[in-house]
Amino acid sequence: MHRPSPRVLRRVTKWLASSAAFAFLAAGPGMAAAATPAHAAPTQAAPARAATGTYQQVTGFGSNPGNLQMYEYVPAGLPSGAPLVVALHGCTQSADDYYNHSGWPKFADQWKFAVVFPQTTTSNNIQKCFQWFDPAKDARGGTEAASIVQMVSYAEQKHGSDAHRVFVTGLSAGGGMTADLLAAYPDVFAGGAVDSGLPAQCATSLVAASGCQMNDQNLTPAQWGDKVRGSYPGYTGPWPRVAIWQGTADYTVYPVNATELRDQWTNVWGISQTPSSTHSLSGGTTQSVYNDANGKPAVEVYSISGMGHGLAVDPGSGADQCGSTGAYFLGAICSTSYTAKFWGLDGSDGTNPGDPGDPGDPGDPGGGTPQCFTATNYAQVTAGRAHTSGGYTYANGSNQNMGLYNVFVTHTLKETSANYYVISNSGC
Repeated sequence: MHRPSPRVLRRVTKWLASSAAFAFLAAGPGMAAAATPAHAAPTQAAPARAATGTYQQVTGFGSNPGNLQMYEYVPAGLPSGAPLVVALHGCTQSADDYYNHSGWPKFADQWKFAVVFPQTTTSNNIQKCFQWFDPAKDARGGTEAASIVQMVSYAEQKHGSDAHRVFVTGLSAGGGMTADLLAAYPDVFAGGAVDSGLPAQCATSLVAASGCQMNDQNLTPAQWGDKVRGSYPGYTGPWPRVAIWQGTADYTVYPVNATELRDQWTNVWGISQTPSSTHSLSGGTTQSVYNDANGKPAVEVYSISGMGHGLAVDPGSGADQCGSTGAYFLGAICSTSYTAKFWGLDGSDGTNPGDPGDPGDPGDPGGGTPQCFTATNYAQVTAGRAHTSGGYTYANGSNQNMGLYNVFVTHTLKETSANYYVISNSGC
C-alpha cells in the first residue's frame, strides 16, 4: 500500500490542527458553527420542564478503557425491569448539555426509564468528540465502545434495568458512535437513534472522516450492510430498530448520510429501501417508515426541511414537546418524543422487532421456558455462561457486569435465549 511522504504527512497534520478543519473531521458541533451561524438558536436558561429525579455523576462503573465519564438520570420511583437509554452528546458538548436540552428527563419521568449520559473530554479528543472514526475506539471491544457498554452493565445491575430494552441515541459525533455501537453490540442494544450522524464504520481514520461527512461514498446498500455484519462476525440474533434524524440544510454532516444510514440498516434488516409509508409531521418533518416482514417499523427516517446541524427539540409544555434550544439544539420538532415512542418506551409497543428476545415469544430464536443457574462468578465462567474482562465477570449475551471474577461473588443467571443470560437474583 502506498504510504504518504513525510512532507505530505506534515501538511495533513498542520491542516488537522486548525480548529475549523478538526471540527468538520470530528463530525460534530465545533468551530463549524462560525460558518453557519443561522443553524444555532439562542440558548434558553433552562429546560421547559423541570426533572423530578436525580442527575449525578457515577464513578467506579468498570475498568473504563476509553477514559470516559458516566452521568445518569434516574426518575423518582423507577421500578425494577424498566428500560435504559444511553444518550451521547456531540462535539464541544457535555453530558450536562444533553441532559439540559435534549428532553430525555421529561420522558424518563413520564414513562419511567433511566438515562445514562456518557461524556468524553479534551484528554481524549481536542473537540470532545466521541471517536466514531477510530476502530481502536468504536469497534466491538474498542476502548470507548467498551466503556459505554460497561456503563450499561453497571446501570442494569444497579437499577435492575431490563437488558432486553436498552437503547442508544446520539447527536453528530455521538450519532456516529451510536451507529457503531448498534453494529458492534446488537446483542446489547435493542434500538438506536442517529441524530445528524453517520453510517456505521463509514470512516476508519480521522483523515477519512471529512469525506464521510460531506460526500456520497457511492456504496450499495449491501456494501453498507456488510459494514454492520462485519462489526460482529457470526452474530445471528435480531437487529436493532433504528431511527434516523436529519436536517435538509445540514452543512456539517450532509443529508446524504441519512440516505446511507437508511440503505445500511434496511439492508441489514433485509427489507426494501422504498418506504412502507410516509407521513407529514410538525416542524416541516417528513417521516418515512420501513416495515419488517411482520409489518412493524424497523427503520424510520425523519427529514426536517430547512434545519441545520443539531438535535431537533420543541420547547413547551405540550405532550409531544420537549427540550430547550441552544447551540446545536434546534427548534423544530421533539425528536426525543418520537424516538421514545418508536422504541416503545411509552408502552405502546410491547414487542419490538429489535428486542433480543423474550422467553416464550414464538418469533424469538430459542424461545421457551427460561432456565436459571445460581453459582459463583468463577463457576458461571467455567460453565460457559459468562466471561471475564479486566478482572470483572460479564454475563454472556447481555454483558451485564457481575462483579469481580472469583468464588466469593454469587449470581443467578437466567438464559432468555440461546447463550443470552441476564442477572436474575430476585428470582427466575
